[in-house]
Amino acid sequence: MSLEQELKTEQVTHLDLTGFCMVASGTAVQDTLNAMRQHNVNVCIVTAGEHLAGIFTDRDVLGRVATHNDLLTQPIDTVMTPAPITVGPETSAAAALWLMDAKGIRNLPVVDEDGRILGVMTHQAVIHYLAARYPIEVQNRSPHPEQFPRKPEGGD
Repeated sequence: MSLEQELKTEQVTHLDLTGFCMVASGTAVQDTLNAMRQHNVNVCIVTAGEHLAGIFTDRDVLGRVATHNDLLTQPIDTVMTPAPITVGPETSAAAALWLMDAKGIRNLPVVDEDGRILGVMTHQAVIHYLAARYPIEVQNRSPHPEQFPRKPEGGD
């Protein structure tokens, strides 16, 4: 099976969707940043009960918060992206990647039919999936495949 076919048949729910943290709607921006730092992630899901209310990413930090210290005590709801684009667990990895590319999204929440949060798909999740699926090809690939040695190994 080709890589393209595999990504078309693999559902996003089979990828690692764990690279995020969660805070409740109304949490202060500073507390959200602390949670992101503590979990060492660049995305935070904002919840209303068990459901997705919004998403807050490192892009939001740079674009909306970094130059406005007065926002640190405000609720996360003032700077998050409300009602972000989502996909369901049955969505193929390929379809999710196309959507992410078309919309310029780096973090794509995955929610079930009842709106409960299952995780966040990232490009990194796809890379980890491929590295686990094709370890020999990934581990043996030169970091610079276009470069060739000037002389044979061990030669003078």
